[in-house]
Amino acid sequence: MQFLSDVRTLELRLLELESEHRELDHLIEQMQQAPGIRDELQIRRLKKRKLQIKDQITQLQMQLSPDVPA
Repeated sequence: MQFLSDVRTLELRLLELESEHRELDHLIEQMQQAPGIRDELQIRRLKKRKLQIKDQITQLQMQLSPDVPA
């Protein structure tokens, strides 16, 4: 039963990260298209965070779908 609980926890975390990734993508796009002063440092930080989240998503996906030898 613990295995199912662990899988569900990983799936929920994956959903949270995917949501945060989409929100960052939207925020970065808005900041880049905004007229006036652009905060390039803030945009770079958001992009870095987005990449970190993408790495975490990949790791979780690998845990949930391990390679099965053919």
